[in-house]
Amino acid sequence: MILFRAGSTGLLLLVMFGAPAVATEDPQAREIVQRMDELYRADSSQALMEMVITTPHWERSLKIRAWSRGTDKTFLRILEPRKERGMATLRVGNEMWNYLPKTDKVMKIPPSMMMGSWMGSDFTNDDLVKEYTFLDDYHFEMTSAENPEPGMLYVKSTPKPGRPIVWGHVITAVREKSLVPVWQEFFDEKGNRMRRIDYSDVRAFGDRTIPSVMTLVPINKEGHRTVIRYLEAAFNIPVDNDTFSLRNLRSRM
Repeated sequence: MILFRAGSTGLLLLVMFGAPAVATEDPQAREIVQRMDELYRADSSQALMEMVITTPHWERSLKIRAWSRGTDKTFLRILEPRKERGMATLRVGNEMWNYLPKTDKVMKIPPSMMMGSWMGSDFTNDDLVKEYTFLDDYHFEMTSAENPEPGMLYVKSTPKPGRPIVWGHVITAVREKSLVPVWQEFFDEKGNRMRRIDYSDVRAFGDRTIPSVMTLVPINKEGHRTVIRYLEAAFNIPVDNDTFSLRNLRSRM
């Protein structure tokens, strides 16, 4: 379920300077990243999520139903609030469309708008269409943190040369015993910290246990944050292929 790829995406989420690539990788680091990469991933999934967007001047909450298939198909429909009910987003591969029910128009998102905000949140349109996975597109090594905590492990992920990733490197903190992620910090090519995702409220959804809350904070935008909370989630369930169609964007709820 990679809907928002803030560190993966994802359902969400991940959704990436330039330390030199290393020829060999630490097996422990790769194992940690693999667990992280597969945490929300499934052949198909469905979820009910709440997104709370906070800025210094306003706060809004969205309730969203989401479907995914593999890494290349995502469908999101807003259920609440009432004035935005029915708005939808479809992603197929690296293409993306939005549907606005008030005007009954489907709009394809051009490349020039991919770094724009999705529904006013701190996630971008680009976060939704990224098809990379950490396992395929990064080199990994164990590292340390400025203020290391007992019982935590830290992994540095650096993009392989030539990958279309905006981050210079990513630091991931996981619990040593469970390898469940606690936070991720994203750095630009100059080594400046740009955003942080905190993972919390670990819950079981069926046979899968995941952090049900992801809080994204952009470092250079004071007072801004976006919180995604999974209310329901089901993995590896039947999802009709027609879900991921332009016709479904216009379907009435």
